Amino acid sequence: MGKRDPIKLALVALLCEGHILLEDVPGVAKTMLARSLAISLGCSFARIQCTPDLLPSDITGASVFNQKTTEFEFRPGPVLNQVILADEINRATPRTQSALLECMAEGQVTVDGQTYPLPRPFIVIATQNPIEHEGTFPLPEAQLDRFLVRLSLGYPSLVDENAMLERLRGTHPIESLEQVSGGDELHTCSEAAKEIFVHEAVREYIVRLVQATRRCPDLAMGASPRASLALYRTSQALAGIEGRNFVLPDDVKAMALPVLPHRVILNPESRLRGQNTWEVIQSLLDTVPAPVGET
Repeated sequence: MGKRDPIKLALVALLCEGHILLEDVPGVAKTMLARSLAISLGCSFARIQCTPDLLPSDITGASVFNQKTTEFEFRPGPVLNQVILADEINRATPRTQSALLECMAEGQVTVDGQTYPLPRPFIVIATQNPIEHEGTFPLPEAQLDRFLVRLSLGYPSLVDENAMLERLRGTHPIESLEQVSGGDELHTCSEAAKEIFVHEAVREYIVRLVQATRRCPDLAMGASPRASLALYRTSQALAGIEGRNFVLPDDVKAMALPVLPHRVILNPESRLRGQNTWEVIQSLLDTVPAPVGET
């Protein structure tokens, strides 16, 4: 309720066939948004509830001995579905988290020396609680970089929370949610989004913005070229959702905050001053000049 902007950004990530990290406090419908996106796509769906005792084989699958055939058979894990919900991903151990890394980066999974291609589209929607630290394992930078966008929902307004209670008087709204698209349609739209025109000046603005993170004194590590590509693709997708066949500098600015902050690292001095990466990226948006069209 009242979260149109985060939903639009999630659709941008889906249009790019990218992975989504939903980071917020408990109870603000992170899991509900992930489930709703999966149902709307009509793709095969699996939910992984991450806990410290979760094993990599619980995600990827394992070879099991078949007594009838006297051979080992591969039993696929939940990762062999198209949409994966990794709930509370930071509760899984680093070893288990790494089981998702190959899947997210390469679109394949390797078990017992055998590589299995993952279905397309393959999208990981992960949730995590940034407040609670007991019994959690922070995601390494290499895995954070594999998430196309990091989104936060936030608390609803008084009006929206009141409307939510009214809608939940009977059955839950997700029970009446229906499929509106399919995996093939999503792939077709994703390919079409890549054809949206990006002017040379806008493309240069994307590069200047990303390179500014590498020179920023508040950051120990700037964004990688993968961040430039992510900002480029998501700007195209946002323009398409807005009904345009060209990208504006405002599209780049709108996608910079979901795409860049989780790909950079603060230096210790900035962290001690209470700064966060979101504020640093916002300051760069204010200082790096955007291209202006000729009249």
